[in-house]
Amino acid sequence: MAPERNPGGFGGTLREARERKGVSLRQIANTTKISMSALEALERNDISRLPGGIFSRAFVRAYAGEVGLEPEETIRDFIAHFPNDSVTAGHPNAARIEDSEALDSDRRMAATILRLVAVALPIAGIVLYFGMFGGRALDDQAEQRPAVPARAAADTLPISAHAFEAPPTAPPPAPTFPADRLTVGVSATALCWVSAIVDGQRVLARLLQAGERQELDVRRELVLTAGDAGGLVLTLNGAAARPLGRSGQVITTRLTLANFKDHLAAP
Repeated sequence: MAPERNPGGFGGTLREARERKGVSLRQIANTTKISMSALEALERNDISRLPGGIFSRAFVRAYAGEVGLEPEETIRDFIAHFPNDSVTAGHPNAARIEDSEALDSDRRMAATILRLVAVALPIAGIVLYFGMFGGRALDDQAEQRPAVPARAAADTLPISAHAFEAPPTAPPPAPTFPADRLTVGVSATALCWVSAIVDGQRVLARLLQAGERQELDVRRELVLTAGDAGGLVLTLNGAAARPLGRSGQVITTRLTLANFKDHLAAP
């Protein structure tokens, strides 16, 4: 079904299609993994809140599919409504954290911490009790044991621990990395849109499913964009990389042979 002209503009067309379909923005967000704030911005015609370029079109395509609109015609209508905006060229603020999503994430994290504390306090009390009174019981038992005869004690003198000490071992060598290439492992832990430009050529631009992994061989530079920074895990020449960002954050990062070590996780 193709979108029709609507007095509310492009966003009004999307909203009416969603209401006809009987789905909520939260349902679309859960299915497409697009943040609520981005979906609300689409319906308000506020594309300044979108990451721009291929990601904006990917968001429109996913939304259209969920509400029964024809995706490609919807994208053409989107571009026709916003011909002078950064719909096709990309948006300079692609790495901006969506404030409302960050707040939701913080609330969920706080609730999780409270639940963990509620479970941990009784356990800590039990451990503390046995640590204080269990040790005393062991001491009382030790005091009640008969003394070992002197001869038996002499027969059971401990053998010097030095006789069994292993020779000191050298610390493991620091990992070495090839100087002429960089192998980047990209693993999705959740549904996530990924764009990868390797040495000037776009080699990846699609949704990765949870559990899916891609390996990229880089000679000079990788420009990687993630639609959900919290849904991607990277390895750099086999070593774990630092997290790209928070869940729901759209972020672009640039990796080269010269700077990739700065992105490695702390040992």
